[in-house]
Amino acid sequence: MPREKHTGERKLLLAFDVGTTYSGISYSILDPDHAPEVQGQEIAGGNAKIPSVLYYDKDGKVCCAGAETERDGIDIFAEEGNWDKAEWFKLHLRPKTKEFATGPAKIPDLPPNKTVLDVFSDYLKYLNDCARQWIKETHPGIGTSIWDGPEIHYILSHPNGWEGPQQAVMKQAAERAGLITPGGRNKVTFVTEGEASLNHCIEKGLMSESIRKGEGVCIVDAGGGTLDLSAYAANPDRKTFSEIAEAQCHLKGSIFVTEAAGEYLHKLLKGSKFARDIDEMKRSFDRSTKCSFRDPSDPHFIRGCGSPRDRDTKLKVMAGKLRLDGADVATFFEPAIKCIIDGVKEQRRSAHKPISSVFLVGGFSANDFLFKRVKEALEAQGLKVFRPDTHLNKVVAEGSVSFILDHPVRSRVSRHSFGTEIWVNFQPHLKDHKKRIWQCTEIYSGELGIPGVFSVILPKNTQVKETEEFRCTYARGSPNPLYLRTMEKEIVCYRGNKHQPKSKKHQFMDEDPNNYSDVCTVKANLANIPTPPCFGSKGLYYEIMIDIVLLFGETELKAQIAWMEDGVEKRGDAEIIYDTE
Repeated sequence: MPREKHTGERKLLLAFDVGTTYSGISYSILDPDHAPEVQGQEIAGGNAKIPSVLYYDKDGKVCCAGAETERDGIDIFAEEGNWDKAEWFKLHLRPKTKEFATGPAKIPDLPPNKTVLDVFSDYLKYLNDCARQWIKETHPGIGTSIWDGPEIHYILSHPNGWEGPQQAVMKQAAERAGLITPGGRNKVTFVTEGEASLNHCIEKGLMSESIRKGEGVCIVDAGGGTLDLSAYAANPDRKTFSEIAEAQCHLKGSIFVTEAAGEYLHKLLKGSKFARDIDEMKRSFDRSTKCSFRDPSDPHFIRGCGSPRDRDTKLKVMAGKLRLDGADVATFFEPAIKCIIDGVKEQRRSAHKPISSVFLVGGFSANDFLFKRVKEALEAQGLKVFRPDTHLNKVVAEGSVSFILDHPVRSRVSRHSFGTEIWVNFQPHLKDHKKRIWQCTEIYSGELGIPGVFSVILPKNTQVKETEEFRCTYARGSPNPLYLRTMEKEIVCYRGNKHQPKSKKHQFMDEDPNNYSDVCTVKANLANIPTPPCFGSKGLYYEIMIDIVLLFGETELKAQIAWMEDGVEKRGDAEIIYDTE
């Protein structure tokens, strides 16, 4: 559908999709009285794929980045200058939970004395410089002035499984790179790769009539590092969408196919003179074999195995090329294929609406073998599987701009249960309380309380509208009212499966302690809130009672505080602080 004309001042929307192996940039110039358009850009010599790679010199300065790292002879300069290479750095930002453990694959270390924040900010600065140059050259009339305009709105995409702490680091990187400044004119918004992919599919008119009428669609964004699965259904207005299943994120992207090939080569060539050539063979596999592989019955030949004169019939080496049986290559793809198939089935099982279609997008989806296997398996389950005939590598960047322009997704599904740790009054007739009698403590009111209880604010797999509020009560007592002037309360996440409450209720955290973790801290100034005096077994004390109001329905968690005063509810600001260490 055509967009409405932009009203207001001219501004620039600029989206950076920092991928594990390649990145993309898209933008839209919002001109008064003109309908906005999403413009993908070809930077770096006409290539929309920008390598997510940087080189640092011995002093820690960036030598080259992105497209510059693929110039002929750059590897020679790097070796002579003793440069350090930063690649796959995005994966160093991943949550440190068990679901994002990489297994046998090793993520390359960051350069010495560099953190993921350092590298991410350097790379964002490079992308910003590329975008500035491109827009100035492509739009000579306004390209220069747009950078000095009222606002540049940056959109940064990230995998479905990245959460508040990862967003916080990305925001710090954007500040360090000079994209935004605290209180400055520019701002940054985050969008998941799954949602950006949906936006792109809508933008390109790929939604069928049946999807527009409300049938569910699963979007599989198969990228270099992660496989991101999201499911959506159109709302009755047929213009907006709701998420209908928990988004998934798996470390099973295309780089792990190359890593599997590397493991195979290490076992095959161990002890031979060709073992020293494995790194070059992996590069050959990554650039050629992995992309072109289609049929397990066809053999493939990897370059870089010795010299053109080398031959070893036992190892299947001929003229400096190693023969790989197609059946062996197929096994390298198997974990990713199984992950996609199982992930789609799980989303279909748990979705709030029936899913009928699956769209595969992202660079990894371009592999014909992967697409064929996924298509056959899912169509046998009654699903329709498509691979949109569009620029698969530009999907997320362009969809990120559409996220701001069109705002199609109006509700999302919680991936975990969220709540707070509280005390509950001791009730001796309850079995769970009785066995924890040793934990009881007398509180100021004179009652006995048991700590370590998880109070659910938002249950897992709940559809949440963007404007929907969730509350938890914060109550605290002290004989000194000065201690009640500030609040810091941890929001806790439960990631396990031992108990997934369908509604709000309490559960003792010591029953599954390894699956509880703090998500963030909500901090607020309470100095202006009344603290009435109370009398308990320990004498006079003061008590404060407020509600922490949380909004989970947007791509970023937001918080406020609320309290009653003279029969009227009042609101105050609250800050969300993430532990980014």
